[in-house]
Amino acid sequence: MFASVKSARITGVGERLKITAMPDRAPGPDEVLVRVKSSGVCHSDLHLWEGGYDMGDGKFMKVTDRGVKYPVTPGHEIAGTVEAVAPGVESVRAGDDVLVYPWIGCSKCPTCRAGNENVCDSPRSIGIFQDGGYADHIIVPHYKYLAKIDGMSLDEATSLACSGLTAYTAIKKASASSPENIVIIGAGGLGLMGIQIGKAITDSRIICVDLDDKKLATAKDMGADVTVNSKGKNVVQEIMDACGGMGAESVIDFVNAPPTAGLAFDVVRKRGSITLVGLFGGSFPLSLVTVPLKSLTIQGAYTGSYKDMIELVELAKKNTIAPMISRRYSLDDANDALEDLKARKIIGRAVINP
Repeated sequence: MFASVKSARITGVGERLKITAMPDRAPGPDEVLVRVKSSGVCHSDLHLWEGGYDMGDGKFMKVTDRGVKYPVTPGHEIAGTVEAVAPGVESVRAGDDVLVYPWIGCSKCPTCRAGNENVCDSPRSIGIFQDGGYADHIIVPHYKYLAKIDGMSLDEATSLACSGLTAYTAIKKASASSPENIVIIGAGGLGLMGIQIGKAITDSRIICVDLDDKKLATAKDMGADVTVNSKGKNVVQEIMDACGGMGAESVIDFVNAPPTAGLAFDVVRKRGSITLVGLFGGSFPLSLVTVPLKSLTIQGAYTGSYKDMIELVELAKKNTIAPMISRRYSLDDANDALEDLKARKIIGRAVINP
């Protein structure tokens, strides 16, 4: 064993993360001790750091109102190596490379029993409601939340637990009606994964929309059939034309800000679906009569189930998708990682290597 766990902790809203050393402990019943090799830097970490979400109209949802308690160690995209297991744990052993499923629920309610712990009403998610992966070690509360990823890049695997998983869930929802065209709004980490997954599991044309030409170029490299810069003068018409003139059967908004949500409603066609994913926040006026007249489906996508994560890992093992890691930080530089993410300096995904 080791003397202590080194971690970067959020001690209060907006305060710089504090590097701390906490006493170690051996794993208890069903638990697994994982040496963290890589932890993804996610926009949800920013919300945790900033204290909540913009609800629009001057309203703000505090994370503490959702049950978050400071201090807390962020980081929910965790890949590492098993260091020790509790007696009786046989599914993993010391030395195994693993990906941690962080979206833990109460394990008792009907939603959890159906395998959908990610949408449990009493979440216990790692890196949000309990200490996460901005640390050199983590105790995973049950071995059933681990997926073996031997032979995979641990840096690339991290995003499969959140951004990739969320994108996978969104694409599955958006493609349920076998759309000819899927419009993806946002070419950040989520959007780029969505493009790859869309090309891998659907036959749809993928139109990617963003306001950054550099990100759009990356989106094209990732497989987008058409890219559109949302700063253009005739954006709606350009997207409509790319979809054959009638609009998109499915739109996925990986940003989910007032301008992007408005754009989604402008370009979705009759009988189409809009999947809202991002947590940028805000609100926008909705013409209520439009929804029934166009017979629209409006839905959300939040992370995904453990089963979905396993399916996604299998796709990644076949090199069907390749998460893009553009920056790596040490644990001591965790504050820089969050600042760079906030300043939109990161294309794809960044990771912390403790």
